[in-house]
Amino acid sequence: MTKIEKIVLSYSGGLDTSIILKWLQETYGCEVVTFTADLGQGEELEAVRAKAEMSGVKDIRIVDLRQEFVRDFVFPMLRANALYEGQYLLGSSIARPLIAKHLVGIAQEVGAHAVAHGATGKGNDQLRFELAVNALDPSIKVIAPWRQWNIRSRMQLLEYAEKHRIPVPSDKRGEAPFSIDANLLHTSTEGKSLENPAEVAPDHVYQRTVDPVDAPDTPEIATIGFERGDPVSVNGKTMTPAALLTGLNGLGGRHGVGRLDLVENRFIGMKSRGIYETPGGTILLTAHRGIESITLDRAAAHLKDEIMPRYAELIYNGFWFAPEREMLQALIDQSQAFVSGEVTLRLYKGSASVISRTSPCSLYSADLVTFEESAIAYDHHDAEGFIRLNGLRLRSWAARNRR
Repeated sequence: MTKIEKIVLSYSGGLDTSIILKWLQETYGCEVVTFTADLGQGEELEAVRAKAEMSGVKDIRIVDLRQEFVRDFVFPMLRANALYEGQYLLGSSIARPLIAKHLVGIAQEVGAHAVAHGATGKGNDQLRFELAVNALDPSIKVIAPWRQWNIRSRMQLLEYAEKHRIPVPSDKRGEAPFSIDANLLHTSTEGKSLENPAEVAPDHVYQRTVDPVDAPDTPEIATIGFERGDPVSVNGKTMTPAALLTGLNGLGGRHGVGRLDLVENRFIGMKSRGIYETPGGTILLTAHRGIESITLDRAAAHLKDEIMPRYAELIYNGFWFAPEREMLQALIDQSQAFVSGEVTLRLYKGSASVISRTSPCSLYSADLVTFEESAIAYDHHDAEGFIRLNGLRLRSWAARNRR
């Protein structure tokens, strides 16, 4: 085997990756480059740099990926109206391939033989990281310490930190905290009392959204502008992808929009319970379906709905860079050529409801659908033959059953 002389670590600066950093240095005796992605998680990332410096890291990469994240990952996924198991907006799932892409890019740049991550052997993230690396550069080795070392408990983790003089914040020394993942699209919370699906989630779990009960008693109106399936403006103001999603997070959060208490099926086979908050994403999904309702042909819209669960499952399971996801993406993107216009929503007490939609590319015809006299010729007698032909097999079926 090729000796590993340099490793690029996906580094958050938290307890786990701080310990992983030290473990990699000891185990492999090589240089470790740290990479921290700014995905809009809301943390002070210069503190992460300071922690890496304290651990002797010379090459520290902190990269602002907020625009790329929303533009090249979140928006393509929203074009598909993707929901895993009909509910989850894939906030963690869609971030991992982007992180893996940059891990691989940095490894290629610095000549590293391996990349490392802090995902455990029970979760989905290990798959998302490693399948992405396999697709992008199979020559790069992936190191997953949680599957290799002999640390099996939180107590052993803290003992390792104490032995190697790794600072442990006071709030990390007691009972295990909630496991939180955050980015511009969502916040997810797992662990502690949430591991019992019968337990009601405590109020302090929610970080981005107010309780809908406590949301304003007055609705708020918002208009989202779309071009070729992607949101481009809010209330007439054109915005960058990251700024648009950030603004909608604040808007939706004030009204308690986007809360989800979910028991999901992990790819590796177990069920897990999590609390998700996706205020901006929920608004965008609702608005996107609203603009598609007047711009997509019926068969095209129904085909999209048929393939959506498969597309969402591919992202959830870690196959963003797989050929089948790219094939589906091409189909989805083709469908968005005329998905342009504006959708107005009412935000109120946890809900985001479409109240109007307009498009220069609309397929909706008031003259065709009106109950009044129409300017467009429509022969009602045509429906008779249409119904008879569609009823032919039913009449044959019914006649057979009577015999």
